[in-house]
Order: sequence, then C-alpha cells, then structure tokens
Amino acid sequence: MSDCIEVNFDGLVGPTHHYGGLSFGNRASMKHGSMVSNPRAAALQGLEKMWALVERGYHQAVLPPLYRPNLSLLERLGYQGSIDAQLKACAVTAPELLSSVWSASSMWTANAATVIPSNDSADGRLHLVPANLASQFHRSLEALATRDHLRAIFADTNYFSVSEPLPSHTVLGDEGAANHTRFYSKPDAAGIHFFVYGDPEGDGSQLSFPARQTQAASKAVARLAELLDERAIYAQQSVAAINTGVFHNDVIAVGHGDVLFCHEQAYENGDATLAALRAAFQKTCGGELRVIVVSANEVSLEDAVSSYLFNSQLLDQANGAKVLLVPIECRENEAVAGYLNNAVKDPENPISEVIVRDLRQSMCNGGGPACLRLRVSMTASERAALKGRVFLDGELYAELTDWVKRHYRKALSYNELTDPKLAEETEAAFSELSQILQLPELYTTKELL
Repeated sequence: MSDCIEVNFDGLVGPTHHYGGLSFGNRASMKHGSMVSNPRAAALQGLEKMWALVERGYHQAVLPPLYRPNLSLLERLGYQGSIDAQLKACAVTAPELLSSVWSASSMWTANAATVIPSNDSADGRLHLVPANLASQFHRSLEALATRDHLRAIFADTNYFSVSEPLPSHTVLGDEGAANHTRFYSKPDAAGIHFFVYGDPEGDGSQLSFPARQTQAASKAVARLAELLDERAIYAQQSVAAINTGVFHNDVIAVGHGDVLFCHEQAYENGDATLAALRAAFQKTCGGELRVIVVSANEVSLEDAVSSYLFNSQLLDQANGAKVLLVPIECRENEAVAGYLNNAVKDPENPISEVIVRDLRQSMCNGGGPACLRLRVSMTASERAALKGRVFLDGELYAELTDWVKRHYRKALSYNELTDPKLAEETEAAFSELSQILQLPELYTTKELL
C-alpha cells in the first residue's frame, strides 16, 4: 500500500476578514464590498468544513493567516507615528488603500502556491512555488510573507523546496494552484500537470475582466518546480468564461486523481484541450481520464459562477467513486441542485455523493471550498518532516475553535478599520496562534513587501 496521500492545507480565516470589494473580476467580491462581515463566523465555518472532512477520514492541515494590519505597507506609503495615527491618516488621504492594509485574503490558500509532489520533480523533492498574485494589488502584498510561512512549515530542505515567487508583474501573473491540477492513476505514481492560463492571443480587448494567470508564468512555475516537460499540459481559459466572472480555473473546473469535472465552456478549443489531456494521461499514467463535462443547457455559465458549483472539493471514496463538497449556494440554485441530484443517481458519473457546507462568509468575498484549500500530495516521510502543529485533530480543532471565539469580532465594517483596538486585538490573536501551532517565528517580522 502506498504511503503517499493528499493533504488539504486549509487557510485559517484571519480576524480581519472584511468585505473591501478589492477583487476586480470577482463578481461576489465586487457585489458585497459594502457589507458588514462576521470574522468569527467566517473562521468557524472554515474550521467546521475542515473538521467534517477529518471525521470522514481525510487528511487535513491548516495554514495560518498573514499578519494584519500590514505595518510595512503603511510605512512604505509614508505614514508615521503610532499605528492609530497611521491608520487614521491613511483613511483620510488614501481611503482606497486602507482595506488592503487589513486584507485577510490569504485565507484562500489555493492561491498560496503551486505544488509539484516529489514523485513528479526532477530532484525528488516536494516543490512549492509561492504565487506572486500580481494582478491584484492587495493580494500581491502576500507573496513574500506566504513564502516565509511555507518555509517555516516545509522547513526541511532535504524533502522540500519553497522557491521565490516570480517577479511581481502582470506579464508573469501567477495565481498558484487555482490554475493548476495534477491528475494521476495512483497517488505514488507519476502524474500529469494541467496548467490553465487566461491571457488571450492579441491585445486582450475582448476581455471584460483581466486574465490573471499568464502562460509565461505557468511555464516558469513548471521550470522552477523542476517538472519534467512531458508531464505538463497548458490550456487557455475561454474568453466567455472570464467575462462571466471566471477569474480562476477553479471557478469552472475541478480535478482529482483520474477525474476532471468541468463546464463545456471552460476552455478555448475545448475539444482539443480535453483530447490532449486524455492522451497525456494515457501515456504517463495509464488507463483513462474520466471527464465529466457539464453542458450549458444543464448549467449556464451564469449559474456556475453564482453557485460556485465547480469551486468544490473532489475527494476519493474507498470504492473509487468521488465525493463532491459544495457550498450551500449550490443547493439554493435550482439548475445546479437539479444537476447534482441527477449526477449522484447516474451510474456512469463518478460523483456518488454531494456534501453541502455553509461557507457564506467566504462566498460573499468570492471564495468557495476549493479556494480555501491547498492540496499537497505527501509521503509519510514528508509528513513527518513538517514543522509545527498543523495537522488537524480533535485537540487542535477544539483549541482553534476556542481561540477564534475569544479573539474574533462578530461584526467588522470598513469604518472600523481605523479602530486602534482592532490592531491590539489582532496582535494578541496572532501571538497566541503562533504558540498553538508551535511556530514561534511566524509573526516575528509582522509583514513583508
């Protein structure tokens, strides 16, 4: 039996979770920009999702939030004095930047990095390439701190390589695992890697929203992770999907093992893309890649985006079938609910069960189940080499739940981002979290730019 398993590293939602409307092209983020958030509920919803999977026997770990407020950003913008004075001055002179100072968007760890497991890399190490997130200002501020968090946890360089992010420019825009999927027939066997980019040929004038992932970035990530050329397949997102609000591939497709679940309008040249994937899978992995294509007649692009049907978690069952974990919005959308009801009854469909979870706080900011997790395929030796207390068990779940309830506010509005007490609260929360996770170095530098 293989000792190689997939671990879902979910982001802990930070105490400054709020709705800043910062993500242009993410329709949920844009729509809910003026709402009052509930950071406590957001963090508990995320933890409850993680624990539900642990109880089913899946392997679950946590990644900590980044330090907020971003003190380095305030200083680089020329603000001086106490934190209170800096925040209030920022609110007056650059209010459009204040939300970025407090952004908790690192919770969506599908954007933390691209992961290439050790059985696919040339040097036999597990590679993580932190995403530069260059297309969105508030997220581009995360890259170096995310790198340091990953290096703190994946610290043993005998087993792990955490590289530098790509240079921060839209020419090399990289959004991490949200645009990358690994397919395989067996966990410890060779896999193929599917990289999806959004930049079209020409000047991009046909796009209503920006294409965040570039082909050049995807190819650079593959090189940095020492992925063999024949293991990589590259495909372009469809313009229609991007214009409907599909800012990442994981909003329109999800894959796991030997299954790809996608919308028929996910890719430009869709038939050729799927044919290339099937051929590469057959050559490298053996067997057949099972592709579930949802037609626009069954679920429109609009319904797919509003429900986040494809921003779901596809998980193995012992009998070879798949479980699909979806947000509660899928149950509330008539077309999507109807499709899922039919899918689990269809013996030809690998999806045999659907789990529904309430993640409304994350969903209102534009992130569903798939956004909240980074998949890492690891051997037993690699799991043992991890630093810190990051694997979720009953004791850690209870401690983190208690920590959230003691440190997180029930409501947070934009106007409260100048409250000096919020900075005091977050400092205390992060200090305690580093002790709970047994990673004392996590917040020693506060933040990097």
